Amino acid sequence: MSVITTVISFTTLAAATLGFGLSAWVANVVATAVATVPSYHLNRRWTWGRRDASDLWREVMPFWVLSFTGLVLSTIAVALADAWTAGVHLTSPVIHTMLLFIAQLSGFGLLWIAQFIVLDRVLFADRT
Repeated sequence: MSVITTVISFTTLAAATLGFGLSAWVANVVATAVATVPSYHLNRRWTWGRRDASDLWREVMPFWVLSFTGLVLSTIAVALADAWTAGVHLTSPVIHTMLLFIAQLSGFGLLWIAQFIVLDRVLFADRT
């Protein structure tokens, strides 16, 4: 599931920065918002096998809080990477975009392990 949502996020980030000229941090916010919807459904259905109705306050809201905590971390990392590339006068859009991908991934990487534990033990834990 992470592979699918990472591809969605990276594609959105690249399209937003290269195609639409959005600043890196705005593009990261858009990419996270777009990828969080399928991430929730894929995690809930495939990883934890939940097919019943979602509970807004017990599952959806905490999932979005976790996702947007990752957004904050990744946005800081992307903004720092963007500022660094400007500071060293890096002009290659491909290398710049790759560095943004690495920054975004590192920001979310810090949260993924904790998020998995929370999802597994709390949000999607067996309720029987």
